Amino acid sequence: MPPKTRITKEMIIGAGLEIVRSEGETALNVRKVAAKLGCSTQPVMYHYKTVEGLKADVYAAADEFHTGYIMPPCENSGNPALSIGLRYIRFADEEKHLFRFLFQSGKFRGTDLRKLISSDELSPMIQAVCGQAGLSEIQAKEAFETLFVCVHGAAGMLANNDMEFDEAYYARMLRNIFTGVVGVLKGEKNEEDI
Repeated sequence: MPPKTRITKEMIIGAGLEIVRSEGETALNVRKVAAKLGCSTQPVMYHYKTVEGLKADVYAAADEFHTGYIMPPCENSGNPALSIGLRYIRFADEEKHLFRFLFQSGKFRGTDLRKLISSDELSPMIQAVCGQAGLSEIQAKEAFETLFVCVHGAAGMLANNDMEFDEAYYARMLRNIFTGVVGVLKGEKNEEDI
């Protein structure tokens, strides 16, 4: 008789992530994870005393997956803000359940957009906007806030509806928004003219 496979915490998180990707957050529970791993619930409960702990670790894994998706290691694009925005929107279209789990499950309750934009995780994106548009860090954060609201809105529409992702359409929209906000921030355009 072969030895039983040892169920690790990483295996449990991986199974939980697969469940959320395919069925959504509401499908994530101990029994479903155990079934996915082909084991009893005991190994899952050994590592996780509560479902909330399991969900927190699966959320962290989903967040890491999302970051890798939108920010690949080598950015060859001449417009990093545009390519990151397009990947964010594409992620919502391709990974609807994960997008809703990450961004529409109440995890940001009690915070505001300015705090999110100032987080260390977004620093590389803010720096990309600084370099690309010739803006100060404060201006780049303001430009990023504006672009993010548009990108997140488009992503939310795709994640929650049966809509088509048209990359050229979204690229044109993001370029127009970015060009307009950068022009206003640099004083090249008046807010009243837009």
